[in-house]
Amino acid sequence: MPERPVEVEGELCVEVIHADPVCQIARTYRLAAPATVATALAHAAAAGDFPGVDLGLAAVGVWGVAVGPAHPLRSGDRVEIYRPLAVDPKAERRRRAARGRQRL
Repeated sequence: MPERPVEVEGELCVEVIHADPVCQIARTYRLAAPATVATALAHAAAAGDFPGVDLGLAAVGVWGVAVGPAHPLRSGDRVEIYRPLAVDPKAERRRRAARGRQRL
């Protein structure tokens, strides 16, 4: 189990994660307080820790809740970088429904 970073006055410790079908990347950053999701993503981009991920356009969330770049962070937050959907859910439901009607 990884060690939890020591808290420092005036700093936030946040984790930024991204998973794709091949690998998972999790990095911890110390940010000056106050900080936002955009601040965390800027640190991740500067460090080059997420190759192939467009941090400026990717959908993000904090602890499973979608948020925008201006969302304020608290120490211990987990910023999640989401992958684009492989298929449009509405189009897939329509395709399955049409296939089901053909069987009747």
